[in-house]
Amino acid sequence: MPISLGDLATRFGCELIGDPETVIGGVASLQTANYESLTFLSSPSYKSLLPSTKAAAVVLRAEDAKECQVAALISDNPYAMYARMAGLVCPEPVFEPGIHAAAVVASSASVADSAHIAAGVVIGERSTIGEGSYVGPGTVIGPDCTVGDQCRLIANVTIVKRVKIGARGIFHPGAVIGSDGFGNAMTPDGWVKVPQLGGVIVGDDVEIGANTTIDCGAIEDTVIESGVRIDNLCHIGHNVRIGEHTAIAGLSGIAGSTTIGKRCMFAGQTAAVGHIQVCDDVIVMGKSFLSKNVTVAGVYGASFPAVNAKSWAKQLARFRRLGSLIDRVKNLER
Repeated sequence: MPISLGDLATRFGCELIGDPETVIGGVASLQTANYESLTFLSSPSYKSLLPSTKAAAVVLRAEDAKECQVAALISDNPYAMYARMAGLVCPEPVFEPGIHAAAVVASSASVADSAHIAAGVVIGERSTIGEGSYVGPGTVIGPDCTVGDQCRLIANVTIVKRVKIGARGIFHPGAVIGSDGFGNAMTPDGWVKVPQLGGVIVGDDVEIGANTTIDCGAIEDTVIESGVRIDNLCHIGHNVRIGEHTAIAGLSGIAGSTTIGKRCMFAGQTAAVGHIQVCDDVIVMGKSFLSKNVTVAGVYGASFPAVNAKSWAKQLARFRRLGSLIDRVKNLER
């Protein structure tokens, strides 16, 4: 949606350096932007591209404005400000309300008149779809589920059973919410499946990535609080609780009955064992895992980055001898 720089600055409360009549018609990177593009600078790694950008305007911090040769919108948080502006300049597509003839909706289900139900959608008994929500092709919503207002289930999303989703949720293709948790009891004759009788509660403004799975609770519910962001290819076990505005990056896994606090950040390929508590404002570095309660906010990490194979073999051999070395040191100390 074309909009002038003056209107953008007024709407989002930014200082504008440049011509307020300049029209923004799209967004682009610093390197590829043209005369109608909005772009941003938030990382020092890209500062060298600033003097040569052909953008119509750059969202940046005040201290970087002197090196900008085009119009500038000043913000203390350029990336977040750009995100808000880009959402206005490049809005999500609008779909006509209605239920496609190739959708299957149970007679006891309730679909808001303003919702869009695409081809191949299946909506089970007693489930509800809220106002303005988009349920994309191939999505399956099982029995006793609620999808709140203004949600987007993009395509092939599976909402299995007893799932309650708040407003403005975004669920990417292949996401599975409410599948059975890994509950099994061992007997002399083998495994006995433990019935998974709980549901999943998802708050407002939650985004779930492609092919991510969130298990239903065993007895009580799995809970994803408002504002949470979970990336692609993550797994959230049964009875996990994730606090508001926590973010979990791709290929991460949270084992069952773990509670994660608010505003935590889990980098890629991180994990937490089951039945632990993680306090608010914890950051977990990539490829790290938490094996016990975390009670103090801060940054946690432990991993072995790749090194030359021969060097690693030597280090591993030394590590295996560490126990005997400790015993020798103890004997010497005595």
